[in-house]
Parts: sequence; C-alpha cells; structure tokens
Amino acid sequence: MYNPKSNNADEFISHDEILDTLKFADENKNNINLINEILDKAKQGKGLTHREASVLLACEDDNKNKEIFELAKKIKQDYYGNRIVLFAPLYLSNYCVNGCVYCPYHSKNKHIPRRKLSQEEIKNEVIALQDMGHKRLAIEAGEDPVNNPLEYILDSIKTIYSIKHKNGAIRRVNVNIAATTVENYKKLHEAGIGTYILFQETYHKESYERLHPTGPKHNYKYHTEAMDRAMQGGIDDVGLGVLFGLELYRYEFAGLLMHAEHLEAVYGVGPHTISVPRIRRADDIDPDVFDNGIDDDTFAKIVACIRIAVPYTGMIVSTRETAECRERVLELGISQISGGSKTSVGGYFNPMPEKEESAQFDVSDRRPLDEVIKWLMELGYLPSFCTACYRNGRTGDRFMEICKDKQIHNFCHPNAILTLKEYLEDYASEDTKKVGNDLIEKELKILESPECIKLKVAEDLEKIHSGDRDFCF
Repeated sequence: MYNPKSNNADEFISHDEILDTLKFADENKNNINLINEILDKAKQGKGLTHREASVLLACEDDNKNKEIFELAKKIKQDYYGNRIVLFAPLYLSNYCVNGCVYCPYHSKNKHIPRRKLSQEEIKNEVIALQDMGHKRLAIEAGEDPVNNPLEYILDSIKTIYSIKHKNGAIRRVNVNIAATTVENYKKLHEAGIGTYILFQETYHKESYERLHPTGPKHNYKYHTEAMDRAMQGGIDDVGLGVLFGLELYRYEFAGLLMHAEHLEAVYGVGPHTISVPRIRRADDIDPDVFDNGIDDDTFAKIVACIRIAVPYTGMIVSTRETAECRERVLELGISQISGGSKTSVGGYFNPMPEKEESAQFDVSDRRPLDEVIKWLMELGYLPSFCTACYRNGRTGDRFMEICKDKQIHNFCHPNAILTLKEYLEDYASEDTKKVGNDLIEKELKILESPECIKLKVAEDLEKIHSGDRDFCF
C-alpha cells in the first residue's frame, strides 16, 4: 500500500503505485484537457505530484511539449535566475566490497588499480583543486569497512577543511558515501558536511537486487531508507539521484519524485538536490549491456519535468554529459554542474597513466574549469562558488522557506557576483577575466536586491580587488 508518510521503503516507494501511475500516464498522454490542468497548476510554482508529472513526461503532443519546455525554463529563471553553482568530485578511495554490476569498483574486478589516499595525498589533491579555483567538493569513496571506515571519512573531511593555500579554501564538503547508521550520520553532521548525497541507482526493487548481487548494498530497504536516517541524524540537506539506463526511465522518474514527496511529508523538507546521471563506459563496464539507455531528447524532457515537479530543488548534471548536452539542459532546470572533474583516485595532483587509471566512469566534458567558467558566462550564466547558505545556517527547511518564496535571489545573486569576482582575481585567464568583469558590470545593473545590499556588494568587490578575502560569501 502506498503511504508517503511511512518510514517503510516498500510503502513510500510503492511498486504497485508506480505501475498504476505509468498506466494512468499512458491513458492520459494525449488528454489535452488534463494536461492543460496540470500545466495550469504547475504555473503556480508549487510543484506537482509524481502522477501529474508522469503525465507530462508521457505527453506526446508537440505543442504541449513545447509548453512543458518553456514552463521549465521560466520556473528555472524564477527560482534560480541565471546562476550556476560549480563543484568538483574528489575520489578518496576505490576499495569496495559491493558487487554492483554497473560500477568498475565492484569487488570482483581484480585488474583495476586499487588506491586509497593518505591524508597527505588528500592535502595535495585539495591544493590542486584550490589552485583551479574550486570552493565546493563532493567527496566519494567505495564501501569498505576495513579500508574506508567512517573514521577515515571524518579525518579526510577535517583535513580538507584545514587546508588554506594562498587565497584558496574549501568552504563546503558534500559527502557521497554508502548508506550508514543514524549514529554515523550524526558524526558526519558534527563534522560540518554540506549535503549528504546517495543515489538510489534504481527504484525498481527486483532490478535493484539483481544489479547489486553481493555486499551490503544488496539490501534495498536499508539503502532506500538511508535519507530518513540521515535526517534523523541531523543532516537536513540531502541529495537524491538515479542512474538512468539501468531501468525504464519513466519508472525511475516516478520513484524519484515519490522519494521527494516522502521526505517532504515526513520531515517537512524535500531533497536539497536531485542528480540525473546516465550510465557511462568505464573499466570492464559496457553501457550497451544495459538496454534501458535514453537519448538526449528524452534526457532533456526528464530534466524539464523534474524542474516543474520540484521547482525549489537544485538539479545537478556532471561531466558524464557532453558540453552540448549540458548546454541544452542548463536552461531547462540544472542549477549545479561539475567542472574540470577527475573521477579517479588521486586524479588531480598526480594522475596515473591512462592505462593505469582507476576512473569510476568516462568523463565526456574534459574541459578545464577556466574554460567551463568562460563558456558559462558567454552563454549568459553567472558562475557561482557561493557557500554562504550552508555556513550561515540556511539549510533544510530554512533554505526551502526562502527558496519557495522566491527570495533566495537576495542572498545568492549578490554572493554569486562576489565569488565570481574572487575567482577572476585569483585564478582566471586574461580572456576569462575580461568576459567575467564585463558580466559583473552587467549583473550589478540588474541586481534586484535592496539598495543596502547593492552598496555592500560594491564595497565587497573593492575588498576582493585589493586582496581581502576575510568575509563570508
């Protein structure tokens, strides 16, 4: 029985409810009157249910699909403006005891080089990332209680936050590690993490158990209920995601939104972010083996429909996607992207030869961060390294209250301008600096914040130019 308020994974992600939803969507995919009703509701900016959003995803009418895309663009602009937040993944260890058939880190892969960074090596990786200009990291590690115990993760977080190099500092560490206990989530919260990220991979229980044949990740219920334990442990910013290509995309789409509805119903706050990775080639992993792959047009529609369904939730697309694909989905709902990413352990400071690399997946967008920043600005976006909400306690329901009221612009837009200026002064090439300074001048003219905030932005820009970084973004 479907019950979004239940703490039982089989009830808040109900297989029967998803099947009924897909049947309903199929029956109404050309029901123009119903589609109009759903679009009218969506225009209020309050979101949609998983069933309503599934009808839009299934819609076959060309004119209505154009409306869906245009509405997604408007909602993206209303809530996030032209800001795009930048981050980078940092792989700490690829030791893993799980048998996930889509991941090269699986325990049976005996020829992949296994690496685990020491704290000194982590320091070198962080300095390399700081020298690129990054301020926000997402740390990644395989599940291995011997090689990657929680104590190692906590020590690594402490190391990352401690490193101040020139004007560089990592201001937010997001964490993407295996499902764990409430007590361990409390420890992560006390360590000052940003968002806890855990991809479901697939919400189809039977497929999930088949794709995770061995290891602790095989336990569907324990994995799916991880966000509940994270919330109970004090982490109120959590990030959801599925790996598109493992199962039928419409099933995953409905399950993903049901998970968001569950968090909202039980904890009063939905996911802080939703990621939309697609399966990619990697060591001993051939994506063609999985027959549920989606093309770029379908991917774009998924992004648009998620944006309409959960307008307040940040959306992430990584360097798994090509530059062309990323450009297309930026305007449809994406608010965060990675840049200059390495998906191998130790890939930033002292990368191994390509034949010896331990990358988790092939990167499609290999451009350096400076090129990505310049590209974003030339497209009209405002790159942001802002982490002020997290460091000022605007997380969880406090963030969502501001975001749902469309007031987050008054915080994020000024700070995006300031952190871009910081990047331009400290790290940018001359060409990027010129494009960036022209953009900042333009953004200052359209800044919608109160005059007092505008004045402070102008003052802080001068501080940055003179070398002062001693204030909070």
